Amino acid sequence: MLKLCDVQDPSQSVWLVSPGVTVGRAQSCDLCLPDDSVAKLHLKIVVKEHELMLDSVSSGSQILVNGKVVAMPHRLQLNDQLTVGTRILRIIDPKVTRLKAAPAKSVAWALRANHRAIAGKVFPVKGGAVVGRSEECDITFSLSHLSRRHARLEVREGLLFVIDLGSANGTFVNNRRVAESRVRRGDELRFDTLRFSVVGPPDDIDRTAVRPAVSMAEVERMEGAVSAGAAPEDITRPSAVVDGLHLSGGVGAVEVSGARKTRLRAWAVALLLGTGAAGLYWADSQGFFG
Repeated sequence: MLKLCDVQDPSQSVWLVSPGVTVGRAQSCDLCLPDDSVAKLHLKIVVKEHELMLDSVSSGSQILVNGKVVAMPHRLQLNDQLTVGTRILRIIDPKVTRLKAAPAKSVAWALRANHRAIAGKVFPVKGGAVVGRSEECDITFSLSHLSRRHARLEVREGLLFVIDLGSANGTFVNNRRVAESRVRRGDELRFDTLRFSVVGPPDDIDRTAVRPAVSMAEVERMEGAVSAGAAPEDITRPSAVVDGLHLSGGVGAVEVSGARKTRLRAWAVALLLGTGAAGLYWADSQGFFG
């Protein structure tokens, strides 16, 4: 079975199966190429048994086959290259040919639909996309409460932004109406009542540094050193927090929290009082005070 792949981004691909496939900028196409140089419905390839026939469906949209203009319809074969706008597509046999992905030039962002009618569907955002009711939009929804051109998504230096295009019912980020706003991974983006979860890379600030663990045996040894007034044992670890005891690295300094000290003193006093009371009770029962 053959496959049609974007030479620069092999993840953008589609299997060439009967009755055929469509290629264009629209989300409804079998192979969606989010590129302004590509028409919403740019071409179709009819698949009949082992024959592939190329046909143009967009007036004025030029298609080159192996660098040449061809008459439509045109028969395609293995390893043919199609120039579609600024994109180059190639027909390959995945069992024989594997295309190597080019270095990523941009960060991948997408919207995952939460609306029950399209729940789970993912809409990629590469560079930018206009959302609205009009067929001319990059992401189109036939919903009356959406404006014809509702909002625009833009990727700037790897960050995603949303700009409301004067919509009647508004654009919202985490239930806050915005005219323009940065959008982060995990945010809820809403166009009136149409809800999406934002999918993308995390911010650096979201990364949590994990401290190395410190064993309880080391904690007990250091507690003993502190209570005896001796210099604590040096452990070459950055820092850790174990059961209320803060251990900071460097020279092995130990800082016991005030609450921890208070609890230790309380336990010691209670133990002494309990031992003393038990001793008095035993002595009285033996007649030492009688």
